[in-house]
Amino acid sequence: MLKVLKLLNIYKRFFMKFDICVPILGFEDVKEVTLEKIDDIFMKMQSTNNEHISFTLIDPFILREYDFEVPANIQELLEISKGSNIIILNIVLIQSPIENSVVNFIGPIIFNTDNNKLAQIILQESTKYGVAEKISTFLEN
Repeated sequence: MLKVLKLLNIYKRFFMKFDICVPILGFEDVKEVTLEKIDDIFMKMQSTNNEHISFTLIDPFILREYDFEVPANIQELLEISKGSNIIILNIVLIQSPIENSVVNFIGPIIFNTDNNKLAQIILQESTKYGVAEKISTFLEN
């Protein structure tokens, strides 16, 4: 099992730069991003080449039980081993009010903080996660 860092641990490193090994779906031209803390729940991922491309990310583990296998080819690309420090975040589309915001749980982004590489994977066989699940669903539980 891979070790997943809690977001609180990354806050010590407020601003990090990552190389993209597997493109963000729909943003194949983005090759490098920065990851920055917004608050205790959200992070901002910003393209280093285009100031108009940014994503709000959330730690999925604060919302729900969330598990999946990182494919072997992705582990190899990101140079992930048993002792690697990784972070899993998901893209969230912020709405007003915040309870109407939606999270993409089938496209997690995996960050290896040891070598500053990331990849987005698409969970192909997942029927328990959705592409646009309202945050309010998890706040009620």
